[in-house]
Amino acid sequence: MNYIGSKLKLSQFIKETIKKTVDYNTTDTVFCDLFAGTGTVGRLFKNDVKKVISNDIEYYAYILNKNYVENNSSIPNYTEYFDFLNNLEPITTGFIYNNYCAGGHGERLYFSDHNGQMLDAIRQQIELWHLNKEITEKTYIFLLASLIESMDKVANTASVYGAYLKKLKKSAKKDIVISPAFFEITSGKHKAYNSDSNVLIKKISGDILYLDPPYNTRQYGSNYHLLNTISKFDKFEPKGKTGLREYNRSKYCSKRTVLKEFEELIANAKFKNIFLSYNNEGLMSLDQIGDIMSKYGQYNVISTDYQRFKADNKRTNKSNKTTEYIHILEKRLASSF
Repeated sequence: MNYIGSKLKLSQFIKETIKKTVDYNTTDTVFCDLFAGTGTVGRLFKNDVKKVISNDIEYYAYILNKNYVENNSSIPNYTEYFDFLNNLEPITTGFIYNNYCAGGHGERLYFSDHNGQMLDAIRQQIELWHLNKEITEKTYIFLLASLIESMDKVANTASVYGAYLKKLKKSAKKDIVISPAFFEITSGKHKAYNSDSNVLIKKISGDILYLDPPYNTRQYGSNYHLLNTISKFDKFEPKGKTGLREYNRSKYCSKRTVLKEFEELIANAKFKNIFLSYNNEGLMSLDQIGDIMSKYGQYNVISTDYQRFKADNKRTNKSNKTTEYIHILEKRLASSF
């Protein structure tokens, strides 16, 4: 998926940095990816640690991580489900078609009419199987994760769902085909959460904590609202030109609240090794992050340059490159932890 802040291009740099820093065999450790997004980093460590704790407050991200991180065994006969779903008849009475397609709403153009109708048909069928207990919970999550990724390939957007394009782009004209969201099979007992990170951090503990909070004022709940709508399968009144739903507003996306929120998180973290990914254009400055983390133990920072997320390039005159910092803290832990 095209995803703001995705760490796919930086994944090996992140993994190498963590491995070199902890300087011990990680096979018996608990690794936490607290702002998991699409789960790139959690998946990276799934076979290297005893347990991955994956968390994100956005429900679509929770579904993806519950599949990619928490699921650790195969889905039997999954090809039969996809054959059935891809051959459903489109329906014209569904929520997506009636609110997010030109034929149903008359203005919003997030999907072609056909794809909107197919999305409704596929999502309703998955929910029906689940309600009738014809599929397991694990298969239900697997099918939802597959649908989220497949719908993203035909969305008529510039990578995010904050707005739609005025005309259908080439990829949006293609008919949706739901394809399996593959994941690695492991022996670990991993866990995905759908929680506020500053609340969850008080309830968990482990060895390695990886942090990748929002960097700027863009709210993920609004930029990916349709992924939440497909995931939750709930009813609401879409608001405004873009058909927004009510969404989470992160305190990490506000200059007024981010420093307090971040320090509270570090203070409550019961992890010895903490790694924070943050770029040079974030709301918190390099010095501010260093000042906070240095209060709690031995602090260091390293950096690398990488190519900016494509959607940003097109909207601004910014450079193609940005600098990603990994802030490293070996935390002093109270004995009561």
